[in-house]
Amino acid sequence: MLRSIETEQDRKLLLTYLGKQALPFTVSVEKGRKRSLDQNRLSRLWYNEIAAELGDRSAEDVRAFCKLHYGVGIRKAEDPIWAAEYDAIVRPLPYAAKLKLMADPIDFPVTRGMKTKAMKAYLDAIFAFAAENGIRLTDPELMGMAA
Repeated sequence: MLRSIETEQDRKLLLTYLGKQALPFTVSVEKGRKRSLDQNRLSRLWYNEIAAELGDRSAEDVRAFCKLHYGVGIRKAEDPIWAAEYDAIVRPLPYAAKLKLMADPIDFPVTRGMKTKAMKAYLDAIFAFAAENGIRLTDPELMGMAA
C-alpha cells in the first residue's frame, strides 16, 4: 500500500488503518509526495511539442534525451543509492546506449521515483531547454496544471 498523507484527516485515517493491522508488520515513511498526474501529463505533452517543433525525432526520443540530460542529475542528487547504482551500471556505457536505455522498451526508471519537488525541477529544466532552443511549450497554468 502506498498513500500520500497531505492533511490531518489523511493522517488520522492512516493511524486508524495501522491500528487495525495484525502484528507483526513493516512500515516505511518517506518525505514528500509522489509526483502528480498533472506533472506526468505535462511532461508527455511537452515531449510531443518539442518533437513536433524539432521535426527530426519522436516524442520518445525527446523523452529519452530529457531523462538522460535532466532527470538523471536530479535523481542522483536526491537518492544516493540510486546514484551509486546508476554510476556503476549505466554511466560507463556509450552515450547512444544510455539513450536507448532511457526509452521504451527498456525505459530505465529515472522520473518514476521522483517526488513532486524533483519532478518540478525536471519540468523546469525541460522548459529552460525548450526556451533556449526557441520552442514554445504549453503553459501549465493556462491548462490548470501545476508544474
